[in-house]
Amino acid sequence: MARILDRIRGRKKIVFTNGCFDLLHVGHARLLKKAKKFGDILVVAVNSNSSVRVLKGKNRPLVPEKMRAELIASLECVDYVTLFSEATPLETIRMLRPHALIKGGDYAAHEIVGRADVKKVIRFPLVKGFSTSSLIQKILQSYGK
Repeated sequence: MARILDRIRGRKKIVFTNGCFDLLHVGHARLLKKAKKFGDILVVAVNSNSSVRVLKGKNRPLVPEKMRAELIASLECVDYVTLFSEATPLETIRMLRPHALIKGGDYAAHEIVGRADVKKVIRFPLVKGFSTSSLIQKILQSYGK
């Protein structure tokens, strides 16, 4: 992917975001659609199964990495998808060298990994009431668990 992006870098603006995307919801969809508006090419890095377990606990992910990546890739606004296994996407960001990083508003600007390696960091407010954790809680409550 780095070679592909290197070929288009001078002609197209590359934006990057990342996440677990364990249960795809409207908050994810809105973030990705907005992210695409800031560049010509949207690259999404999806946490591997092992990376999700480190971040979210032993019962996650609910959906395997290849399926999560396939779902993200199926969205019209997404141009490229990659998986990463590290705790953060810093090495991926450094390898792909995007122009901008896009993150949800749950991250303070100083917390965004890779911010020093790009020209621009863009944060969007979260969509209230939509998070994977809240969806999991609603499902568990509806089944009395």
